[in-house]
Amino acid sequence: MQGLKGKVVIVTGGAGGIGSALCERFAAEECNVAVFDLNIVAAQAVVAKIRETNGRAQAYQVDISDADKVEAAVALVERDQGPIDVLVNNAGWDHGARFLDTDPVLWQKIIAINLMGPLNLHHSVLKRMSVRGNGRVINIASDAGRVGSSGEAVYSACKGGMIAFSKTMAREMARKQINVNVVCPGPTDTALFRDFAGEGEGGEKLKAALTKAIPFGRLGQPADLAGAVCFLASDDAAFITGQVLSVSGGLTMAG
Repeated sequence: MQGLKGKVVIVTGGAGGIGSALCERFAAEECNVAVFDLNIVAAQAVVAKIRETNGRAQAYQVDISDADKVEAAVALVERDQGPIDVLVNNAGWDHGARFLDTDPVLWQKIIAINLMGPLNLHHSVLKRMSVRGNGRVINIASDAGRVGSSGEAVYSACKGGMIAFSKTMAREMARKQINVNVVCPGPTDTALFRDFAGEGEGGEKLKAALTKAIPFGRLGQPADLAGAVCFLASDDAAFITGQVLSVSGGLTMAG
C-alpha cells in the first residue's frame, strides 16, 4: 500500500491474536512497529517472529490504563524509532456475563482497558502528531458497539463510546491533517472470543450459531483485519476520516 514504508507504527495489544496479525502485516509493509502489550514476553515473541523475516519491530511493556506509563512508553518509542506516524488502538478485554450478574469491580476493569486505555494513547500521541501536522489513528472497536451484544453490556458501551470519540477526534484533528477512523471486527476467532464463548458444549453451540449467522459462513480470522487497518493507515486513505468499517463477513451491514 502506498506511503507505509518506513512509517513508525504503535499497535496496542500487539501480542494478541488480532494485534500480532496487525504487527506482522505492518512489518511486511516495511514499517517500524512498536509492539505495546502488558505481556512483555508475548510481545517479544511477536518481535522475534517479525525479525526472522528481516522486519523491524520492538517490544514495549505498557499498561495502557495508566496514563503516566503510556506517556513514558510513547516518549520511548519516539526516542528509539522517531516520530510516530500511525497509532492503532487494538488492545481490548472482556468477560462475558449478563449485566445483572456483574459488579462494579468488573465494570471498572473493562472500562479501564477498553475506554480509558485508548483515551490515554490518544492524548499522548495526538499531542505529538498535531505539532507535526500529520498522522493516522485507527481504533479497533467492535460491532458490539454498533448493534449491541448479549453478555457484553459494558464492553459494548466502551466500544460504542470509542466510535463516538473517534468521530469527534476526526473533526478536531482534521485541520491538522490527522485521520481518525474505526475498524469494527465481527466475531473473530481469537483467545478473547474463546474466553467469551466458554469451553465445552455451550461454547461450541455459540460458535456454530454465529458461524451460521455470518453470510460468509465462518468466523473472522485475525488476518482478515490487517488489510483494512493497513489501508486506513496508508496514503490510499488520505482523504478518509471519521469513518467506521465493519469487517464481519456480512454479519452486520449497518450504514
